[in-house]
Amino acid sequence: MLSDTDIQALCDAAHPDPFAVLGPRTDAQGRGWLRVFLPGAASVEAVPGEAPTGLSPAGAPIPLTLRHPAGFFEGPLPESVRDRYRLRVCWHEGGEALIEDPYRFGPVMSELDAWLLAEGTHLRPFEVLGAAPCEREAVSGTRFAVWAPNAARVSVVGEFNHWDGRRHPMRLRRECGVWEIFLPGVASGAHYKYEIRTHDGECLPQKADPYALRAELRPATASVVAELPAPIAASDERRRANALDAPLSIYEVHLGSWRRHADGPTPFLDWDELAATLVPYASDLGFTHLELLPISEHPFDGSWGYQPIGLYAPTARFGDPAGFRRFVESCHAQGLGVILDWVPAHFPSDAHGLARFDGSHLYEHADPREGFHQDWNTLIYNFGRAEVRNFLIGNALYWLERFGVDGLRVDAVASMLYRDYSREPGQWVPNIHGGRENLEAIGFFRRLNEVVGAERPQAVTLAEESTAFAGVSRPTWGGGLGFHYKWNMGWMNDTLSYIARDPIHRRYHHHEMTFGLLYAFTENFVLPISHDEVVHGKGSLLGRMPGDRWQRLANLRAYAGFLFGHPGKKLLFMGCEFAQEREWDHDRGLDWHLLEDPAHAGVQRLVRDLNRLYRASGALHQRDFDPAGFEWIDAGDEAHSVFSFIRRGVEPGSLMVVVCNFTPAVHTGWRIGVPEPGVYRERLNTDSAHYGGSNVGTAFGELTAQPQGSHGRPFSLEMNLPPLATVFFEWCR
Repeated sequence: MLSDTDIQALCDAAHPDPFAVLGPRTDAQGRGWLRVFLPGAASVEAVPGEAPTGLSPAGAPIPLTLRHPAGFFEGPLPESVRDRYRLRVCWHEGGEALIEDPYRFGPVMSELDAWLLAEGTHLRPFEVLGAAPCEREAVSGTRFAVWAPNAARVSVVGEFNHWDGRRHPMRLRRECGVWEIFLPGVASGAHYKYEIRTHDGECLPQKADPYALRAELRPATASVVAELPAPIAASDERRRANALDAPLSIYEVHLGSWRRHADGPTPFLDWDELAATLVPYASDLGFTHLELLPISEHPFDGSWGYQPIGLYAPTARFGDPAGFRRFVESCHAQGLGVILDWVPAHFPSDAHGLARFDGSHLYEHADPREGFHQDWNTLIYNFGRAEVRNFLIGNALYWLERFGVDGLRVDAVASMLYRDYSREPGQWVPNIHGGRENLEAIGFFRRLNEVVGAERPQAVTLAEESTAFAGVSRPTWGGGLGFHYKWNMGWMNDTLSYIARDPIHRRYHHHEMTFGLLYAFTENFVLPISHDEVVHGKGSLLGRMPGDRWQRLANLRAYAGFLFGHPGKKLLFMGCEFAQEREWDHDRGLDWHLLEDPAHAGVQRLVRDLNRLYRASGALHQRDFDPAGFEWIDAGDEAHSVFSFIRRGVEPGSLMVVVCNFTPAVHTGWRIGVPEPGVYRERLNTDSAHYGGSNVGTAFGELTAQPQGSHGRPFSLEMNLPPLATVFFEWCR
């Protein structure tokens, strides 16, 4: 019989190894015993089930003796029914139940999985950690597994056991620090958390599952049992759409404020509503990809998703994971890729999250000089810990493989690359060589991109990186970080600074528009006009433009043309495509009524046509990262604030001339040099009346190159250059 000490430890939810004492056991004399702990039970008996094939029936029910009034029962158990019984329980409050005993089931995790987790080399830890509905020995239930190596005791708690941490303490797999249990009868949709006790006796606030595939809608914080989505097969179509020489025009969206319900239980559109509205809208405008601000579960709406807690759970704000999978399928069916904003840079310190998960600094650094972000009041992952890297890299594969997303845009990379990021002297810890580089984070990025490249080669990764760190989008074998793309923050800052100036002053800041070409081919750049540029007092993109209303709209149209003509992939935040007037507010939908105004509808038509031209013209996208794809015609006309350049594709004769006039003056008889004779067709003019412009342009839509040299070229075009406009001319031979 079990000792009083062990029994009391079970009753106090403090036993270090409940699987060593509960369930069917054999004592030193070889006698079989059954021990159960069921708080609230008045009586318990073991009911033999069907005997295994070839054996005799097991016999009559076997009553167990109450050994402790808290609900500990014990009694002899014949060997013949050791693995073939259920428990009939009569409860004090009335009622009877026939239940399976979770403590008769063996280990959940294989030894191989346990050792791979211990090494931090399990590519898909989400397949063995978390909560997964399954069947064991013809019994349906859910297996739970959580990494908490420094805990003294971990229990699963949920609505199925009255959130009582005494009822289902877990088994510790010491080789990897994972606690596990199979709970019969627990099915998809069940709410649960983990109750963790430290070796100091502290019972921590109940923790959400780091590997939960689904979560409750905030402000509730429980995890929800969910089926692991089946893998989605790789696709040649998506590989081609995501290739470096393909057109990449990204529509960045905050799903909670693109459109909102005016009334109802939630302001948010669900995944199916978004599939029916957002997807055809973005597709019609000609974008190639959607980029979604973080959709991993997060407790605070005001973080826009950038303070996630449930990295594996699509936020409940928009529905369940199956709905998100349908959304991605809808995007692909209409020719749109899906990029997720992904946040390994930090996580919030909410009590139900990863902070001090098992009473120790498990996911974060213990030293606040390494583990705390002063700017955001959040915690920093310990990239030097193999299990943490495994958690994050596995999460990347989860989104790419199980939902078929096309890529991950990694937020705040610069904050991870440097140990002194936003810190004063004495507030940071140097690396092992005494330097400021975060060697562990660098190693993490290289490993991440190598794994993605090997396991999901059709997918892409994009780095939001704002410093001059070399090789962000260069292969790891050449010393780079291995990202496919890097956001060009310098280009964005310079050009937005220029376009915000009064045209009369732009001549003195001409270099702000040309400087980006000095380094344009050092990385694979995305040109981002993102959410960060229309918030925190910056106003809208239209609001940055100088002049009267007509000039502001013309400036915006000309800048959009410059964006689409410039080398680099494109990104535009929602609302910019129709000249949203107010600053973005995450608690409000966009001002769709503006499209009733012809001027705003004209900007939207322009973005649609720019996307179509960009996608149709190899000259505008095939050589974004090749110096042979770009050539200045005139980069030095400060006096007129005019820029002209050539874009070339890979096919012979693929050539586009782009001319930008950033003053409100019309230039008649304007001449630029071109390299080839023949006809140059005006493909797009941002000053067209179709877009709300003054309609200055090219008669009959074509120019014929004249045998008059200009700008060091043997031929030239003479044109009427419209005010505050960008014009595209395609060489037609």
